Amino acid sequence: MAELVHPLKAQVEAVRAAILASDASITERIKWKAPSFVHSGDDRVTFRLAPKGIFQVILHRGAKVKDTTGFAFEDDSGLVEWLAPDRGVVSFPDAKT
Repeated sequence: MAELVHPLKAQVEAVRAAILASDASITERIKWKAPSFVHSGDDRVTFRLAPKGIFQVILHRGAKVKDTTGFAFEDDSGLVEWLAPDRGVVSFPDAKT
């Protein structure tokens, strides 16, 4: 993260810190040249930082599609754009969002 050059670096760092602080068992690794967060052995949250200027948080249940019967993410905020029953995106288009 120290070497990240991105117009939304402050927002990226704030969201990263919040994710890591949310549960002591969450670990971080770099995947697709961006932070990815693992819980119980599965990727759960991945940042999308490219193309330059974009910052999206991808919510998922791992790299492979799993049975979604009876599964749902809770989204009281309405910020998540659902791409599939088990995959959503939160977009930060600018520093004000």
